[in-house]
Amino acid sequence: MARPPLSIASVTTYTAPIETDIAAYSEAGAEGIGLWEYKLPDGRDGEILELIRDSGLKATLCCGTVPSVFADTYFTEPSEPAERVTAMCASVERLAPFDPLAVLCVTGDPRGRDGVEMRRITVEGLRTVARFAAELGVSLGVEPYRADAGSLVTTLPDTVKLIDDIGEPNVGVIADTWHFWDLPGIEEDLRHYVDRLIGIQINDRREPNRGWCDRRLPGDGKIDHRSIMGALDDAGYTGWYDVEVFSDNGLFGNHFSDSIWDMDPYDVARRSVTDFDQLWRGRVATQR
Repeated sequence: MARPPLSIASVTTYTAPIETDIAAYSEAGAEGIGLWEYKLPDGRDGEILELIRDSGLKATLCCGTVPSVFADTYFTEPSEPAERVTAMCASVERLAPFDPLAVLCVTGDPRGRDGVEMRRITVEGLRTVARFAAELGVSLGVEPYRADAGSLVTTLPDTVKLIDDIGEPNVGVIADTWHFWDLPGIEEDLRHYVDRLIGIQINDRREPNRGWCDRRLPGDGKIDHRSIMGALDDAGYTGWYDVEVFSDNGLFGNHFSDSIWDMDPYDVARRSVTDFDQLWRGRVATQR
């Protein structure tokens, strides 16, 4: 099949202004932009929307300033679930005019909490956000984290069960290679749940890894994207891939000398597209 559509998350060029993101991603040949709300300048949403439309990019996996009912180490404020649900709805409302493929949601960190009660509140909160989003014609995507990152759900089966408990038809799964690449049976899970996937976020892992904010561009690390893409292609996945790279340049406590965030955003965008193309051409269908 032809190469699947590719977007680049604006967090990948973390410190560049959104106007640069739009120009760089479009020029590089990406088809979409994963819009992060923190990038939107106050009072200029209409202008940014026109820039995106004029560029031909599609808004894909978009992230609000508060994407979870409970806090985690990255999305820390506000602290109370009810306030966070209100903020999540506000983000959905702000992002809705951009016609996103999905608004990203995560679960928050369960460590130190009553897991049963946290799950109940999370299900209720995400159900509220999903119903609000449905009124605006917006879908949600729930992303599981690695177990060591702190998440109520850490596998595709766990995530699908959570979504089934939410019980709203406009909620699917966003899967990130950083979080699932080494899970036992992941390729079979990708095949089994392919119809529940809204999008696949891709990045790469350095060894030795220096932390959660030390990700590489796809193809620059140890993740076997060729087999992952092969499994997804074999299962009939034709949806979006989204390059999403966190690479600390001092913003989160470590200034890595080779930070992606210190690179020219046009170079990052070009490499994102060319590296993805190479991985896609080299995809390997594994035996079932």
